[in-house]
Amino acid sequence: MSMLESNRIDKSLTLEKLISYYPYTEGKKRGRTVYNFHNQYFVMYGENKIDMTTEQFKEEQKWRQWVDDVLVHTLSPNVYRTPREALQSFRYFSDVGQWEKVFSTFERYFVIYFGAAAMFVLGKVLKRRYELKDDVRQSLYDACHEWCKAVGTNKKFFGGNVPNLADLSVYGVLSSIEGCDTFKELRLNNPQLVVWYDNVKQAVDGHWGANPEITR
Repeated sequence: MSMLESNRIDKSLTLEKLISYYPYTEGKKRGRTVYNFHNQYFVMYGENKIDMTTEQFKEEQKWRQWVDDVLVHTLSPNVYRTPREALQSFRYFSDVGQWEKVFSTFERYFVIYFGAAAMFVLGKVLKRRYELKDDVRQSLYDACHEWCKAVGTNKKFFGGNVPNLADLSVYGVLSSIEGCDTFKELRLNNPQLVVWYDNVKQAVDGHWGANPEITR
């Protein structure tokens, strides 16, 4: 996301130059190789003027990292909370992914039912790993209330009049479960989140980022 935003701001940057701005180191975590991009939340503005203060930039970085460290880990334990919810989620993924065009009928149903069963079990593992509450819904609700508190009631988006990268990060994570029962319940639980989410959806669908006349 940072790389794309850097390119949007400065079209003269080559791909090689952009990649050089985001070096990585390799490490091990739970026996797997992981790649750490130390500048992943930094946007390279160069000499371009930006309509953000240093404090606003730091806040944007902070909440983007919060999405990766907190919010995203509440999703799987929720959408796969029960066998019924896990199955409903996989049926939704099948519909939006048009799996019927990729798999045979047998393969599609095998993926849906076997995948739902596997993810129901994995959801319990992730719940313990990330120390979510016994009622995992509450962990998701708490995270979303925390985000809404950060956005506040005096502005449309966290970024002001237009979404910033923090808005887009939260929206991107939540939109991945938009057709799941979890998201439907989340909308009923948090009216402020509904307003913010629908506003971001409108901005994304309307390609606001490509319109230079829309400013903070």
